[in-house]
Amino acid sequence: MDQGPSGAPGARDAHSLPGCYRHPDRETGISCVRCERPICPECMVSASVGFQCPDCVRGGSGTGSSAVNAPRTIAGGTITADPRLLTKILLGINAAVFLAVLVLGDEFVAHLMLVGAFPPPEFGWEPVMGVAAGEWYRLITSVFAHQEFLHFASNMLLLWWLGGPLEAALGRARYLALYLISGLAGGALTYVIAAPQQPSLGASGAVFGLMGATVILMRRLNQDLRPVLVLVALNLVFTVLAPRIAWEAHVGGLVAGAIIGYAMVHAPRDRRALVQWGTCGAVLVAVLVMIVVRTVVLT
Repeated sequence: MDQGPSGAPGARDAHSLPGCYRHPDRETGISCVRCERPICPECMVSASVGFQCPDCVRGGSGTGSSAVNAPRTIAGGTITADPRLLTKILLGINAAVFLAVLVLGDEFVAHLMLVGAFPPPEFGWEPVMGVAAGEWYRLITSVFAHQEFLHFASNMLLLWWLGGPLEAALGRARYLALYLISGLAGGALTYVIAAPQQPSLGASGAVFGLMGATVILMRRLNQDLRPVLVLVALNLVFTVLAPRIAWEAHVGGLVAGAIIGYAMVHAPRDRRALVQWGTCGAVLVAVLVMIVVRTVVLT
């Protein structure tokens, strides 16, 4: 592996990965192809071959347009001053909704949670609430709603741990698409498989999507996969063993996140946007088809 020179920023002992030259606390196995300094996902600028650091990009030949020479993330996104801004906004939205649920109570959260149809079809009545009754907004509002503190805290902790590095690596637009589509996919699978009257809520589907994408990203960067694989395995075990867990949301989000994440970091440079946004569109269409088919069945 490439090591930083002795005494230089990012240098570590011989038995560990070097630290990024701009963020010494972040270990990385990737180095700039020009200066060979170690760089983390936040500092990686995609080049024709490998990755460059922001300093080398700014100090380049200057040929070509500024758009071509602008620093880019591994997925082609724009490098920003605050690579966690969108993650902070998502945390804020979830926190605001959680506080509103605590203040306004069960009647408020009943309008946000994901419900297929209630009363269920076997009652012989027209559904008075639920996605099947035309309340499709529940597939989105449920992704930002939590009712129990432990559920809220665990999801937000995972969002902070996983979201920041992913936002830095993908760029804000791609990261937001990953989060929302994963959350929607988790809700759609719950809607399709779970009993129509079973309520569910929480950001777990979106967070599991971030887990899936993190596995793909770390594999792409040749980083140690064991920590994130253990994290995914523990959460899947908890999903199976814990009561009142909508496992469908976890599985749906994980699969969608892995698919989108793969397209984001493996798309060829000459067709990057087409592959990335085409994959997002394909997953979204598949999710919408699932929702429409289930709605037809329930109505």
